[in-house]
Amino acid sequence: MDRRELAAFLRSRRERITPADVGLPAGTRRRTPGLRREEVAQLAFISTEYYTRLEQARAPRPSREVLTGLARALRLGDTERDHLHHLAGAPPGPPAGPSREVRPSIANLLRRLPNAAAIVLSATSEVIAWNDLATALMEDFSALSRRDRNFVRRAFLGPHRDGRRLYGVSDVDEFARSSAQGLRAAAARYPDDPEVAELVAELRSGSEEFARLWDSHDVSARPTLCKTLHHPLVGPITVNCDVLDIADRDQRVIIYTADPGSPAEEALRLLSVVGTQRMGVPG
Repeated sequence: MDRRELAAFLRSRRERITPADVGLPAGTRRRTPGLRREEVAQLAFISTEYYTRLEQARAPRPSREVLTGLARALRLGDTERDHLHHLAGAPPGPPAGPSREVRPSIANLLRRLPNAAAIVLSATSEVIAWNDLATALMEDFSALSRRDRNFVRRAFLGPHRDGRRLYGVSDVDEFARSSAQGLRAAAARYPDDPEVAELVAELRSGSEEFARLWDSHDVSARPTLCKTLHHPLVGPITVNCDVLDIADRDQRVIIYTADPGSPAEEALRLLSVVGTQRMGVPG
């Protein structure tokens, strides 16, 4: 444990955060930049005395639970979190579960793709970010619970609105197969995550198809480069499907685009203009 470096790192991270960043009132008579020590301690669920000793390089080695609380309170990124653990002499272990935190630059990328529908999937195929055109093409994900935003669950257990399984995609059987394989690989990466275990158990008990695919122990999947979605109002839309891996978050950006001059491009342009409100797309 490098107490001096740990103390300096904690001070530097504390001073860069404003009270507004963490939902605290700024108040008056704030003599130091950033948060006060007692505010960090409160956010990390530790005593102010102990946190003060950490910044003074006088505290004993913090536990992993304390380090997790500090990382959360100081809004550390993944690299900073790992650095904190190394300074404290407690190298970080593998993440307990799949990350659902979308990097701001990725969220901004989605907003900058007006002519493409784009979503971000977690390691368990939960939709964790999307842009407006993806909402118009598929459905309003903001109106759904986390449970209903999971594509693996939707593919095998429904609901299948208007008899369409997962938006009527043309490769739904292939998608179901590859998603089962992807979930098996994710379960191996996150063996201690209760949500992953619960999802697998639910799918195995609720879908004979999933149980059969799961028991095959396959973990490799072929990417689908083109698929057709059947929209309830504008009909079939054939799109290119490109996948960008975000390795450090174990996430994927899925981008749907149409060939220039194609009927699908016209359909996407129409959807981008009118969105979901006037189209009557089910939420």
